[in-house]
Amino acid sequence: MRKLLLSFLVLIWTAAFADEASVKKLMESKFTGARIQTVTKTGYGGLYEVYVDGQIGYTDEQVSFFIVGNLIDTKTNKNVTQQRLRKLTAINIKDIPLELGIRKVRGNGKRQLIVFSDPMCPHCQQLEPELAKIDNVTIYIMLYPVELKFKGTTELAKQIWCSSDRGKAWDDWMLRKVKPTIKPTCKDPIARLDQIGNKLNINATPTLIFADGGIVPGALKAAYLEKLLNDTPAK
Repeated sequence: MRKLLLSFLVLIWTAAFADEASVKKLMESKFTGARIQTVTKTGYGGLYEVYVDGQIGYTDEQVSFFIVGNLIDTKTNKNVTQQRLRKLTAINIKDIPLELGIRKVRGNGKRQLIVFSDPMCPHCQQLEPELAKIDNVTIYIMLYPVELKFKGTTELAKQIWCSSDRGKAWDDWMLRKVKPTIKPTCKDPIARLDQIGNKLNINATPTLIFADGGIVPGALKAAYLEKLLNDTPAK
């Protein structure tokens, strides 16, 4: 009986794999040049999840349509697409030397959040008041200035890093627009963080990285940040 059950399960798994492989082949034939990374059958209406060129879309077994957008589970009200994308793009936290960040501890500091941020980026500035509302978290601000977009941002980042109290200097600028006046003469981590960011394909600021390696870009609201932090295993 056990052998029969095992054979049945293997048959089901093989059939599912074959279906996914055929959908992948059809996608590649219809979308020439697209990088189809994975195809996974979902539990929603016979849809197949297609991870292509860094984004998620959905199709059927004949690839008669292709939809890019968020799939919401109405029973749990969870954004399935975002959860999957976060998992598919997850990085190894150990690849980020935390000593290169501005460390800020609030409350018990049990939850962890890494933020690649540019001091002159408007979206980064929008994020900071939301981060200030979060308690019981350790935040590492990784200075990631994009000089091509914001002239002078690299110098400002160096000034913040070379301040006697980096956390205060960061908050003074990001929350109160009080710019450091010191001349940045200390050794800073900006060039190394630029290399790390490029290696990890971090191409937007702000980019938030959670303890499980999940990546979420953008100026998130505090309530949503809380939800993501609570859904992430503690460090």
